[in-house]
Amino acid sequence: VLLFLTLARQGTCLSRPQFGVFYRHAVPMGTTAKEEMNKFWAKNNKLNRPMSPHITIYQWSVPMIMSITHRGTGVGLSGGISAFALLALVLPGSYPYYLDLIHSLSIGPALLGLAKFGIAFPLSYHTLNGIRHLFWDSGKGFTLPEVYRSGYVVIALSILTSIAAIAYM
Repeated sequence: VLLFLTLARQGTCLSRPQFGVFYRHAVPMGTTAKEEMNKFWAKNNKLNRPMSPHITIYQWSVPMIMSITHRGTGVGLSGGISAFALLALVLPGSYPYYLDLIHSLSIGPALLGLAKFGIAFPLSYHTLNGIRHLFWDSGKGFTLPEVYRSGYVVIALSILTSIAAIAYM
């Protein structure tokens, strides 16, 4: 029964003497989050600790930028698809109506190509970088030169496939 109670109350056994090290750092009951935050900043100011430099101390690298871009393209693609689906459900008219509307705007070929690239590049980049991640999941390509090489390959192929898709459309 004692074992069950210990497992059931994993975080509450801190009052026992053997857990005294952990108990010292526990937040006292009855304080608000604002009070705890004020204590935290007062302690940091008293000890003359600097604020966290956040991302300003890091030297930007290709893998770092590609990771951020991969996440951004994923969010952008899912948001764009969701918005397109919602608009397709809500707006009156059919797809040919809106296609004719876009054609009637007389958008120049440069702007139209840029818009196509804006759709094709995130899709191709996210797909190709996802394939790169699948290779990583299998345990391949983790040396630093391979990480950089595969990153440059993904960037180059993304640009080439985007241009090919624009030329085809």
